[in-house]
Amino acid sequence: MSTSAPVDRYFKISERGSTIGREVRGGFATFFAMAYIIVLNPIILGSAKDMYGHQLDGGQLVTATVLTAAFTTLLMGVIGNVPIALAAGLGVNTVVALQLAPRMSWPDAMGMVVLAGFVVMLLVATGLRERVMNAVPLGLRKGIAIGIGLFIMLIGLVDSGFVTRIPDLAHTTVPLQLGGNGHLHGWPVLIFVVGVLLTLTLIIRKTPGAILISIVAMTVAALVIQLITKLPDTAWGLTVPEWPGNPVAAPDFGLIGQVSLFGGFGKVGMLTGILFVFTVLLSCFFDAMGTILGVGDEAKLTKPDGSFPGINRVLFVDGMAVAAGGASSSSATTCFVESTAGVGEGARTGLANIVTGGLFTVSLFLTPLATMVPSQAATPALIAVGFLIMAGSVRDIDWNDFTIAVPAFLAMVMMPFTYSITNGIGIGFVAFSVLRLATGRGREVPVAMYVVSAVFVFYYAMPALGLT
Repeated sequence: MSTSAPVDRYFKISERGSTIGREVRGGFATFFAMAYIIVLNPIILGSAKDMYGHQLDGGQLVTATVLTAAFTTLLMGVIGNVPIALAAGLGVNTVVALQLAPRMSWPDAMGMVVLAGFVVMLLVATGLRERVMNAVPLGLRKGIAIGIGLFIMLIGLVDSGFVTRIPDLAHTTVPLQLGGNGHLHGWPVLIFVVGVLLTLTLIIRKTPGAILISIVAMTVAALVIQLITKLPDTAWGLTVPEWPGNPVAAPDFGLIGQVSLFGGFGKVGMLTGILFVFTVLLSCFFDAMGTILGVGDEAKLTKPDGSFPGINRVLFVDGMAVAAGGASSSSATTCFVESTAGVGEGARTGLANIVTGGLFTVSLFLTPLATMVPSQAATPALIAVGFLIMAGSVRDIDWNDFTIAVPAFLAMVMMPFTYSITNGIGIGFVAFSVLRLATGRGREVPVAMYVVSAVFVFYYAMPALGLT
């Protein structure tokens, strides 16, 4: 009997029309397509401070990000048996960094992520996850996705220094400006601009691993520029591009388990805390569902009627991944659409995930390489990802039905304009419920939408009621 026979039977490789060779190639392709998150997630979380002014250590964040990606990707391969890799989700990490952490401590913020993961698992176990998803109309879901894309792009522009905040002492109603003084200047900004153009060019040319290639290329360029010009550290902002003495180092697990499950509620109150958990939940919820169905369809794992055999196992692992991300302080972990890179190489089973997870495990010992990447080399990925999110969503909104189009529009613009994903979701939900009622279509709104909208109305009214 062939030694590969047990592997073939367990992962159903032949049954799904694949081979071990295709699965291995697919696992490598997926890893290189999503490896940018090893650099990007620490930059987003590491640039924020909690209410006490504490910042998370960059090296520890790299370890937490990689460890959680490796563990959850392997788990999805073994339990879910699908070629869908997982890592810290872009979008939800900005919620944690910019909305949760400033109102509480980092352990409190990560505790809310863990709670969101528990809720996801509960929804799957009770069969409610798919029903809850169906309560939110497709157009509004797409508007929320676009809003997150715009918010991610704004984060990239700010963290790179391409856009900066105008100080309050300027006494102007204009909040942002181009560059540091209304003009672009300096080598770091040039690195960002070239990085954006390179990333988008590679994506348009359908180059495998486009984002990772751009990050590596612009990091090398930044290293050369820093070596020649000797720019001061302040010129780069978050990270100065300097070659580490030893690119290999033992992982630092200092952030693992630094979680306070219910401490955040004492800081912000029960209702606000519940809304924060709900925001994290929603950010993960629809993104993961869309990715799972999209990758499953591309891998031909769905039936003609659109059903996905074994989807509850996949959804349950996704819920475990959200909780695991909070427990490791790397933010919520979710399914990555970059898994389509592996599917394009022929991956059809969880064996591809074993390969991808193994490569993430090896990356645990390469933390110094990740921590030398300046934000100007990594943030072009945010521009590209934001564009891809928008491009994949805007066409699915029914712009002729204003009761959908207006709430979707409000959701997408309020996120970057108020620097809050929570506000975008809340305003979109309330607008949808009110407009449907006002136009005599109130019966078309699910009860769950009315309940959530009422909670958001009360949340916005809390200051006027003296409850904050």
